[in-house]
Amino acid sequence: MFWMLIVETIAKIRRLSRVQGKSIKAICRELKVSRKVVRKVLRSDETEFRYERKHQPYPRMGAWREELDRMLTTNVA
Repeated sequence: MFWMLIVETIAKIRRLSRVQGKSIKAICRELKVSRKVVRKVLRSDETEFRYERKHQPYPRMGAWREELDRMLTTNVA
């Protein structure tokens, strides 16, 4: 599942920590996010966190794809 932090969640984490003085553990319980995420937000000034894959690997059956396509076309005919 792809999940990214949105601006509202980042703002809630910072507000709970800086304004209300809650601990990281309390923030994690309240917002249901990991401690790693909370620490990352509090240590940085970023307003958005994204993950983008640099290289898309081929599927496992990629090596046999042509052979499978050939077999399927012969079965249809």
